[in-house]
Formats: sequence, structure tokens, C-alpha cells
Amino acid sequence: MRKRERENPCGVCGHYHKYEEGEVCGVCGHRMPAVSDKSAASSVQFSAFPSEILPEFLYLGSYDNAARAELLKTQGITRVLNTVPACQNLYKNSFTYHCLQYEQKLPFDDAIQFLEQCEKDRARVLVHCMSGKNRSPAIVMAYLMKSKGWKLAESYRWVKERRPSVELNQDVYQQLQAYEQKIFGSIENSGIGMPNLSPSSLGSFSFGFSRPNDPPIPVPVFSNIGGASIFSRPQLDIPPQEFTFGAGPTQKNTSDDASFKTNTNTPAVNDITMDGS
Repeated sequence: MRKRERENPCGVCGHYHKYEEGEVCGVCGHRMPAVSDKSAASSVQFSAFPSEILPEFLYLGSYDNAARAELLKTQGITRVLNTVPACQNLYKNSFTYHCLQYEQKLPFDDAIQFLEQCEKDRARVLVHCMSGKNRSPAIVMAYLMKSKGWKLAESYRWVKERRPSVELNQDVYQQLQAYEQKIFGSIENSGIGMPNLSPSSLGSFSFGFSRPNDPPIPVPVFSNIGGASIFSRPQLDIPPQEFTFGAGPTQKNTSDDASFKTNTNTPAVNDITMDGS
């Protein structure tokens, strides 16, 4: 479908096709079933659109959102704050880009200076990273703390309500805490439920063996203490017998010897004398 035949692109894939009527997109193959009920249609989440953090000014999204130029234009976005240099600035002729340097420590002041200039110029700006869950939300929260005077807890809840997929890692959250202390001089106990990554909370890979600091394992106690053990040996009243190594002297049998000598001198009854002739 040609662009001029339709004013707004598809809310899911960002391309131009009659998605309300179930028409398949000729670019990506996306298809949305036709929905006659308006309430059901309003419940559909349009993932192609970035999240609006401040009305008609500040938007938060992913690299996929930043790659849909026509969709950004329908929302009036003219400037893009790229928080990850690995993401290419695709439409330099259509948007004004500002790219932050990829560092372990987020350059909050540099980003806030650009956003303040956008607000002064009344220009709508998109802040994005690769997934829109960690770096770019942190930049937006830092801006809310600096420009609105909100504490970290309030800024976090504000952004989380408008973009539920936000997931800050522990390092980025600690940087926000340090920036909050820099602005307000103290860190407020936010209680926003950040994950506890202390070593005591992590599981131990002991493979069933006890560790040096583990308490001793109690030995099971059986009630039948006086009972006989299956490993006890019965007492046998067998006197010890003398055992001699090697061939010792044997006792002669005198009766057998006497009978043997008697028989040797007795001629055999059946012997027949042979004549030599």
C-alpha cells in the first residue's frame, strides 16, 4: 500500500497497511485480526511506539523504535539521544542526533545538557538504548531528578509506570544513587525493590558437601539405645588351639608298625615254588 493512501502507519510494525482490517503487511508480514469492538482494540499494546514520559516532549524507547523514521515523524519527534554508540544513527538527514560515549559511568550531565536544550527549543526528543530497559531509562531518571527536582524513588516510579519493561541493573542503579546524592546531598531510602546481589543472598555451589563455616550436622539419635547392634559379634566359648607353622614331628603309630613287621616275615599262602629245572 502506498504511503499517501494512509495517514498513520501500523501501530505494531510501523509500516503502512490496513492493520484494522487484518491485512497482511507487505514488508514484514505482520497481521492484526480485525477487531470490531473499540474497547478490545484500545487494549492492544502498540510496541512500535516509544513510551511518552513527558507529554509532547520526552520519549523513551529502544533501537527498534529509533529505526522507524516514519513512525517517529508521526509523533513529531525531531531529535534523538542515542545512549549506545554501537547503535547507528540511521537518519541523520531527518533527525538531530546526540550520541553519548559508551563508558562504565553514564555521562548524566552531558545527556541532561542536550535534553535541556531540546526543552528550551520545544523539540520532541527520543532517548533510546538497545532495548530501552537500562541505560536510556537511567538517563531519563537522571533528567527528572535534575530538572524536576524529584528524588530517585519518584523518578523511578514515574518512568516505570509509563514503560513497565524498565529493568535497571545494580551498577546503573548505584550510579543513579550517587547522582541523587550529588544533586540533593543525601540518598533517600527509595524501597523500589532493586535486586539484592550481596554474596550472602547468592546460592552456594557446594554439591552436597558441607562448607567450613556451616554448622555441624546433628547425628540422628535412636530411641533403642540398649538394643543389640547388628555389628556386634557373639561370644563363642571355643578354647584356643595351638597352631604350628611348618612340618612338625608326627607321633608314630606303634600298633601299625608292629603289624607291618609281623606280616613281612610271613610267606604268602598262595606263593608257589618254581622249579629251576
